[in-house]
Amino acid sequence: LAVLTRRTAAEEVDAQRRVAPVAAKAAAIRVLVVDDNQDGARMLADALDTRGYQTRVAHDGPEALAIAARFDPSIAFLDIGLPVMDGYELAARLRELPALRDIRLIAITGYGQPADRRKARASGFHDLLVKPVDFDAIDRAVATVDRV
Repeated sequence: LAVLTRRTAAEEVDAQRRVAPVAAKAAAIRVLVVDDNQDGARMLADALDTRGYQTRVAHDGPEALAIAARFDPSIAFLDIGLPVMDGYELAARLRELPALRDIRLIAITGYGQPADRRKARASGFHDLLVKPVDFDAIDRAVATVDRV
């Protein structure tokens, strides 16, 4: 599954115009992307990189925990269907790290029914994005980060 939908050239130019004024703030925001789909994770990280955010990528829970402990992300996009530990467990483990108690967590999944959204909220996620995720949803999720 692709993580992001494609934009037309005009849509991308318009989006870049909207996010350009926040470039200075973006440089201070650290984003962790966790997805076992390596291409999807890299695509999301690349999209965030082009907007000026600092990104790191992990492909499972243990790798994400090790990176997060050093990187101190402000926001994390977590795939729910991860190997080793699912996104729900990873969210809980990230929140156990003292420096990450206030991390903004965004679930990324192929399931977006009301029950899935309730479970994500109950597990500490701030939002749930359904794959394939579009750039505007990513921009809105990161724009809510106020911890820099």
